[in-house]
Amino acid sequence: MKIELKQQIVDAAKQYAAEHSLSQNDLAKRAGISAKYISDMFNGKTYTVANTATGKTVEIADKYFVKLAEYVGVSVKKEYWHPVQTPQMERILVSLQVAKENGETIIIIGETGCGKSYVCDLFRRKYPADTYIVTVSQTDNITDLIEKLVSALKISISSKTKSGKLNEIIRYLADKRSDGQEPMVIFDEAEYMKQPALCAMKSLYDNLHKVCSIVLVGTDQLLNHFEQMKRKNKDGIPQFYRRVKFGVRRLEPIDRRFPGFLDDIQDKDIRRFLMENCDNYGELHDVLVPSMREADITGEPLTVEFIKTVLNIR
Repeated sequence: MKIELKQQIVDAAKQYAAEHSLSQNDLAKRAGISAKYISDMFNGKTYTVANTATGKTVEIADKYFVKLAEYVGVSVKKEYWHPVQTPQMERILVSLQVAKENGETIIIIGETGCGKSYVCDLFRRKYPADTYIVTVSQTDNITDLIEKLVSALKISISSKTKSGKLNEIIRYLADKRSDGQEPMVIFDEAEYMKQPALCAMKSLYDNLHKVCSIVLVGTDQLLNHFEQMKRKNKDGIPQFYRRVKFGVRRLEPIDRRFPGFLDDIQDKDIRRFLMENCDNYGELHDVLVPSMREADITGEPLTVEFIKTVLNIR
């Protein structure tokens, strides 16, 4: 990586830290980089002391500059995909902003591939000091989710029990509000939450309402799971849903003509191919980005046939 690019990344990181009142230690912790590396980067060094006893120095690996760039939003490679202000993006950003300022619990429901995760990450970048994202997996149990939340908050927990850990998390987030911050925890892909996890959300809601915003982001499957568990009168579910049912924010359906995304593509055949074969923004990305990247490398013109060759479509 060229020195000029490293300096550009460091300058952007300094500005980002200043804008969001982050110390060097805060930035290091959130970007996942050694505080020593961040200190040396900010002091104009591209090396750091590897062994204080010998004084031997080693170059700071490019991967750490890349990690810092990714965290503060600096591109180190040619970009083939640019943000588009979709109706879904606008709705998510407004909903998150209102919830954050008022410590509300909301549920954002939208189609798969409509940009929910992408926009939530943009929001986290805007408020890095007190916005946390936990991505739920299909295999996660309540213990897994608590550990993910602890990791996102970057705190140490002394309790051994699940309830004890939740209480420590609650106290930490309440202290954030007392310090004048507006904490928000976003649980992405929340449709994978099982009953115990949703009961944990009820506990967070009951203890943090108007203190910390809790956001569940998912597809219609999340609401379907709520309905099924309500009908079966599963413990805690009717009570929790009663508290949050008016906090559901449904996103508009995706416009399959993809306005804004195809403005730079003049080839009508490509536009037609994309509209016929892509159901959402995520699929559009997965078709365009590798095809455009390979076209750049090979020097081939971007055509429907070339796209089909890259994606191995017959």
